[in-house]
Amino acid sequence: MGLNSTPSSERVHIGIFGKRNAGKSSVINAITNQSLAIVSDIKGTTTDPVSKAMELLPLGPVMIIDTPGLDDVGELGKMRIQKSYQVLNKSDIGILVVDGTLGQTDEDKALINKFKEKNIPYIVVMNKLDLVREQQNIDENEINSNPNTIWVSSTTKENIYELKEMIAKQAPTDEPKFKIVGDLLNPSDFVVLVVPIDKAAPKGRLILPQQQTIRDILEAGANAIVVKENELKNTLENLGKKPKLVITDSQVFSKVSTDTPKDFLLTSFSILFARYKGDLKETVKGVKTLEDLKDNDTILISEGCTHHRQCDDIGTVKIPKWITKYTNKKINFEFTSGTEFPYDLSKYKMIIHCGGCTLNEREMKYRVKCAQDQNIPFTNYGILIAYTQGILKRTLEPFSDISCLLEE
Repeated sequence: MGLNSTPSSERVHIGIFGKRNAGKSSVINAITNQSLAIVSDIKGTTTDPVSKAMELLPLGPVMIIDTPGLDDVGELGKMRIQKSYQVLNKSDIGILVVDGTLGQTDEDKALINKFKEKNIPYIVVMNKLDLVREQQNIDENEINSNPNTIWVSSTTKENIYELKEMIAKQAPTDEPKFKIVGDLLNPSDFVVLVVPIDKAAPKGRLILPQQQTIRDILEAGANAIVVKENELKNTLENLGKKPKLVITDSQVFSKVSTDTPKDFLLTSFSILFARYKGDLKETVKGVKTLEDLKDNDTILISEGCTHHRQCDDIGTVKIPKWITKYTNKKINFEFTSGTEFPYDLSKYKMIIHCGGCTLNEREMKYRVKCAQDQNIPFTNYGILIAYTQGILKRTLEPFSDISCLLEE
């Protein structure tokens, strides 16, 4: 994805669900006017969720996710159905495609109940209207009489335009409670960003949370100054004006804290992201579990994206090393990345998650809630690193309602 594209985490995620041969792929191709999904008469052509970022007018930038059939069979089929249900956790809008010649089945009704349970706005698309008419099997007054249901034909394109309009109306309209950092700033404020040149970032690029934070600062009418960790001290001395905030990559917290005067506000990208799309309060409370760890406890370290692991990777190398050093215990570590996140968390003493810059808000909040429901403490990289280095209280000063939690 190029620098000018909307990041996938900021797009409206539309999950397309339905039984095998209901016509999910045909409906996707009809609403996007592209051959995005493979269409076949063979049942079960879609075997894994397939995501495609695109512009869908009149809605704008979206992520469309085509899922395997809800009635897949066998052991593999069960796993595919489970993957389809996992897509619910990141769907901002759900679309259930039903074969209109057969009507709604138990699987369809179970999914509608899931939409309601998870408060996901949804549309039931009754497909194959052309065939239903041929069979003279429908009362014309019944078509589109239900506010959540629309009859379409992906073959003749009847009502496809109306379906797109309907999708646009379901889009979330709430402004997010927080911005990444913009709500903490006034126009003309200075913000200093400390950005180590990350080995995991492609050559010539900043990693996603840094790009998004810079954009957010500029939209607030403030000014961003970007420096490497070795240039911070010199930059702050020569700035001539106190910055409103210093934001650092968590990996260099210790050095940045030393080089930043004590009366300057300091935090990190991953702490800002915990507030922006997760639950900062929960992640701060969760980190205290480090004090209670015992030998042979198991910790899950989870990343939202899949990137090539470097030899000094933060998730699989640095964080386990810091935890082992801080606790002086023999801890078992397990790792997940990308869309993989276990439903049953009971074997873990705590979960440590990345900032989640590639996950949308619904998916990130689902993961936090999953842990909450099972009473498993949940924290993230930046909070854990600051805590083990004794500077967490300082890095939470910009958020007065949260810093008091450390005194509880």
